[in-house]
Amino acid sequence: MSIQKIARMAGVSVATVSRVLNNSESVKPKNRERVLQAIKECQYQPNLLARQLRTARSSMILVLVSNISNPFCAEVVKGIEEEAEKNGYRILLCNSGADMARSRSALKLLSGKIVDGIITMDACAKLPELATMIGAAPWVQCAEYADNGEVSCVGINDADAARCVIDRLVERGCQRIAMINHDLSYKYARLRECGYQSGLQAQCLSYGKVEYACDLSFSAGKTAMQHLLNAPERPDAVFAVSDTLAAGALLAIHEAGLKMPQDIAVVGFDGTELAEMVTPPLSTIEQPSQAMGREAVRLLLNRIDNPDSPPESVIMDWRYISRASA
Repeated sequence: MSIQKIARMAGVSVATVSRVLNNSESVKPKNRERVLQAIKECQYQPNLLARQLRTARSSMILVLVSNISNPFCAEVVKGIEEEAEKNGYRILLCNSGADMARSRSALKLLSGKIVDGIITMDACAKLPELATMIGAAPWVQCAEYADNGEVSCVGINDADAARCVIDRLVERGCQRIAMINHDLSYKYARLRECGYQSGLQAQCLSYGKVEYACDLSFSAGKTAMQHLLNAPERPDAVFAVSDTLAAGALLAIHEAGLKMPQDIAVVGFDGTELAEMVTPPLSTIEQPSQAMGREAVRLLLNRIDNPDSPPESVIMDWRYISRASA
């Protein structure tokens, strides 16, 4: 099936079909609908290589994530893919496992012109090395960002969200609020811990125990919670920096014969579907994960179309969801 036949079926010019395929806004809505219907009926697949040679673009975006098994990351990627497809792009997903060698290998796609830009979700500590490898290519950092403002980014105010958790737990009478954190090379982990500490200080609470999970997994959350339960002074509430860690904490508390939230209240972070699946359902800070992914694509496409535009920083809204665990 050729573009010429699509034009004949739709009753429009070849140029109009080309503009539709390239997502041009100059096409009349009626003509666009006719072209799209003809494409659908014929199951037309454009020649991507020919388009790349013609436009000097691949219409591909590289997405680097450190752990795709993290439910939050998976939801962000859904938003990225949805928005990319709306704009005529496809994504190449690289699960780097926080391994710079794997990231370096994936980033070779930039020099080979296989992708037009990159969205990363790597730790802030890795950004200088990533910046060296990425160079001047269009780049957006999602859910994690540097302080220098040199890279477009999208995220939430992690410190404010963490302080909100402390305030909510104190409202229900909790006085010994512990924290389960993760890797401090991630800025979100540092900011959430900062918010936790400042929240305790504002509430004049002297207890402040932080347990660091070895990784961002259910089993690591369970182990961290067991350490807190075995401490000389047991907490009456726990704030975990992810729903996955919090889910592991719930099991440890249950296996210890304690009740939630009567003996220990638990609050997670991210607002993933997992928070509704566990028992008891998990109170959590909900991040607009898919919306963050969509916004990251918007920022990236702006960088692709306007290479000299200044970097943008977008801080999105979050909300506290109260459920039976707290």
